[in-house]
Amino acid sequence: MENGVKKLSIGEKIGYGLGDAASNLFFQIFIIYLSYFYTDIFGIPAAALGTMMLVTRIWDAVNDPIMGMIADRTNSRWGKFRPWLLWCAVPFGVLGVLMFTTPNLGPTGKLIWAYVTYTAMTMIYTAINVPYSALMGVITPDSMDRTVVSSFRFALAFVGTFSVQLLLTRMVRFFGQGNETVGWQWAAVVFSCAAVILFLVTFTTTRERVQPPKGKNPILHDVKDLLTNIPWLLIGGATVFQLAFIVMRGSCIPYFFKYYIQDREISLFGMTKIIPHDDLSSYYLMAGTVFTLAGAVLSKWFSLRLGKPQAYLFFLILCGLSTAAVYFLDRDNLGLLLILQLIASFSVGPVSVLQWAIYTDTADYSEWKNGRRATALIMAASLFALKMGVAIGGALLAWILAAYGYNAENAEQTPTALTGIRMSMSLYPSVFAFLGAALMLFYPLSNQRMKQIESDLIARRKQYESQSIQ
Repeated sequence: MENGVKKLSIGEKIGYGLGDAASNLFFQIFIIYLSYFYTDIFGIPAAALGTMMLVTRIWDAVNDPIMGMIADRTNSRWGKFRPWLLWCAVPFGVLGVLMFTTPNLGPTGKLIWAYVTYTAMTMIYTAINVPYSALMGVITPDSMDRTVVSSFRFALAFVGTFSVQLLLTRMVRFFGQGNETVGWQWAAVVFSCAAVILFLVTFTTTRERVQPPKGKNPILHDVKDLLTNIPWLLIGGATVFQLAFIVMRGSCIPYFFKYYIQDREISLFGMTKIIPHDDLSSYYLMAGTVFTLAGAVLSKWFSLRLGKPQAYLFFLILCGLSTAAVYFLDRDNLGLLLILQLIASFSVGPVSVLQWAIYTDTADYSEWKNGRRATALIMAASLFALKMGVAIGGALLAWILAAYGYNAENAEQTPTALTGIRMSMSLYPSVFAFLGAALMLFYPLSNQRMKQIESDLIARRKQYESQSIQ
């Protein structure tokens, strides 16, 4: 126990983390499979998909700060942020199914259906995930304990990720029996039901403990505090580039394996077997997820020895280097391809965990500097940065594929289209990783400085409590 603050129980840390497991059942589909679903299953041309990704995801990003201000001003018997998990769980599940339902409509009707269902899904995702992210900022006032909570969050998020990578394509084959549109719909039903249950578990097992200073904060004050919060601006900008990197690379994997690696004949233990490309990509993703989980678990160790911002910077650079190297590999060099995947994936673990721990530090910094706390707005604006990166990465991938001549109706792509796929899997996303790392060179909140800020805030809160009692 430090500063008189009681550590969170393992049960509450797990309960909180299950909320991100629920989110990642769909977020990982969005990152890895959504572009492929819309071009090769649903039937949207790549250029039209790029425009849809940009328009819908920018709208989605704009909703985050609005939802943050709403959540900060929510008052209920369950707190400010927890009730949104209860209210939005079932709508989240329903829209998850509708989004992956392919209607029997013409090209224009299907495009409208995609716009409407995907936009609605992103809005309900915002309504549940902005309060969920803000909940980590008020679950405990202890900065290092929040880093541990963040580790639990991402460890369990990767359970959701692993589930998608292991089960999705196999569920599509099982439920579809040759009809992929039916298979995708029923796979979405299974994942939606699981997400609803997990969100409700998070609601039941967590509590809000950090109370903001008394008094109402005008919205313009909250916005001004955010825009003058230099640490937040730096990690927010890094997040845009980080997610553009992750989404471009992740979304390209199904294309890379289907058209460049292709089905492969593998010999193991004296037996030769043809492994389908989608199984190869599944194994590739799952191996990476195991290493990402390892990186996430070791995040606290790295943050204590290097510092949170320094560890984030180091591993983001390593992500970029290992990803760029993929371009120089021959399609038969599967062993080295896997090694580079493991390096990049391990590096994503600390980056992902420390990102959210750093955001909660910027919320503490804002309260320490301004005497006001708008946790949900800061976390919502952080999700805005994340989703801007998702929008940029997803739209650029689709536009790049279209520019290089990708056509989903072709069983074999042209050499030019294959070059676009290879570049989108390697050199293009690595640029974003390096840009994000460059911003973090200027991040000012070291571990030592955060200890002082935390002590100051605890003293202030005790003073507020004593004044309110008097």
